[in-house]
Amino acid sequence: MKSTIDTLPRLAAFNDAVLPDAGPNENPVGRICAANEARFTSAHFSEPLTTFAAGWRDPENLDAVLGILFPDVPVGRRFEFKKADNSEAFLSEEDDVRAIGAPFKRVEYRGTSVNEKTLNKGLTIRVDHDDVSGDDWRETIIARLLQRLKRNELRRGVALLNASATNANKVWSANNPDGDVRDMILAGADAAGIAPNVVPFGEAAWHARLDVYEQINTPAAGAKAKMSPRDLAAYLMVDEVPVIKARYQSSASAKSAVIPLVVYAYCAFQGAGKDDPSHVKRFVSMTESGLYRVYEQAYEKFTDLSVECYSNIVATSTTGLRKITVSKK
Repeated sequence: MKSTIDTLPRLAAFNDAVLPDAGPNENPVGRICAANEARFTSAHFSEPLTTFAAGWRDPENLDAVLGILFPDVPVGRRFEFKKADNSEAFLSEEDDVRAIGAPFKRVEYRGTSVNEKTLNKGLTIRVDHDDVSGDDWRETIIARLLQRLKRNELRRGVALLNASATNANKVWSANNPDGDVRDMILAGADAAGIAPNVVPFGEAAWHARLDVYEQINTPAAGAKAKMSPRDLAAYLMVDEVPVIKARYQSSASAKSAVIPLVVYAYCAFQGAGKDDPSHVKRFVSMTESGLYRVYEQAYEKFTDLSVECYSNIVATSTTGLRKITVSKK
């Protein structure tokens, strides 16, 4: 039999789109499919593998990236959040002094209540028993499914940012990239009333910034070129400047950056509630066993392993959400 180490790269390297789950007797061996709801029953629940999933740490650190870009907000399966009227949060008046015998001035915040729900997401893979060996093949494959679910979630969130952000096209050649980013932050703050606290760079955009400052022969440009993402965050007066290096298989022969030559600026607060004034939130609901739940269906010659979770990334406000699309000369 082939070893697990030999088998897993082949299992994880499929380039085609994820297909629907065709049922217990139809899925090809080794093919990752969108999990069918029928698989998520207590009869197939695996407590040991679920415990493993809860403690597993992604080697690409996608958990940390998701936590910075789209902070988790725990909610029930169906929930309601308030889309506030942004202008109301910054109204001001001079008639807040109470006259003798009169009540205080009454104010009302209207806003719009939005009903949403978290979506049940999951993946299934079929493993032929002749294609594995050892005792830990299940854990290794579950790790691959978890990594793929998290990469899917990251791509889904970035697509939402692209659809929601106000874009500005900038050419970075011999100009001042950090000045463009500062202008974007100020424009977002003026529009939303709250300054962005997260400024994610695509890896290519970060290198485009370095290319500009490395070709300018001045002490200031040299200092800019030596800045780390943490240094730049302090310079821009934001919480985080994450440089996103994650990639995905975009075709049979190529990989693409999840975030290409793009820089974003928006509010994404850690520990936020569902009604806090941030631009994007990743609403999550717990399964009966935590954030992820694992199922195992054993057949005579193969085993189906499935992982599920509940989440929904939502742009709770688009006012002040900004991005720069970079090009180089």
